Amino acid sequence: MKKKFSWANFCIGFFIVLFALMCLLPMVLTFTVSITEETTIMRNGYSFFPKKLSLYAYKLMFQDGSAVLKAYFISIFITVAGTLSAVVITGLAAYTLANKNVKYRNVLGMYFFIPMVFGSGIVPWYLICNMMHLRNNIFALLIPNLLFSTFNMFLVRNFMSSLPDSLRESAIIDGANDFVIACKIYFPLTVPSLATIGLFYGLGYWNDWWNAIMLVDNENLYPVQYLLLQLKSQISMLKELQYLSGATSMTAPAESLKMATAIITIGPIVLLYPFLQKYYVKGLVVGSVKG
Repeated sequence: MKKKFSWANFCIGFFIVLFALMCLLPMVLTFTVSITEETTIMRNGYSFFPKKLSLYAYKLMFQDGSAVLKAYFISIFITVAGTLSAVVITGLAAYTLANKNVKYRNVLGMYFFIPMVFGSGIVPWYLICNMMHLRNNIFALLIPNLLFSTFNMFLVRNFMSSLPDSLRESAIIDGANDFVIACKIYFPLTVPSLATIGLFYGLGYWNDWWNAIMLVDNENLYPVQYLLLQLKSQISMLKELQYLSGATSMTAPAESLKMATAIITIGPIVLLYPFLQKYYVKGLVVGSVKG
């Protein structure tokens, strides 16, 4: 049967396409500016159709090939290992609070909730990291963020609480313990919420530069965010020195470098998000409504 033309569907589709293009244009502009010569940017500003192209910003970041690539490897390892560990810890804690047979589970929930409202501050955090020898090693980038977020834990707990208790009771009758029940029954059924918090944790680990500033002095352990932050600072300082000295022989690619770093840092997240989008929406809706 041929589908009838509808002006309402046409208008809805048109506005969706228009909105998608509006969201895409900033990304296209960012990439275009990143391959534009710095003098052209200074003369004409940002443009979708630059008069002169240049890959100098990317060559500057990937010169010798080792520093940025090594930082990428560090960031990928920290993101993958930290996200998986945090999701498992969060899931197990959420299962404990969702289990109605656990005594004082409401007291435990309050114990987790209080640190979310009242923070201890930077100085105790730094002292604890020093006591745990989290200095200039890979664990300094991994452990401080490994403790799960209370918000994420309650999100998963609400999702698990919506599951029927008969699942757990049947598993106990079959001889399964709580660890088996959590890993083989509750975790597979709560994939949407676990994928949602996994995206949160992954973004946090990938964008983290604070731990590197506070706990790492070894250049071989710099994550990509902190390394590019340093590179941008050096380029900005070089541009300022050129301005004060009046040197015009070479223009530091300050603007194009900013855009190039944005493209490099958001690339993995942009590629990952479409695969988790359906879980992200479902996990937020179910976890926030049921409980």
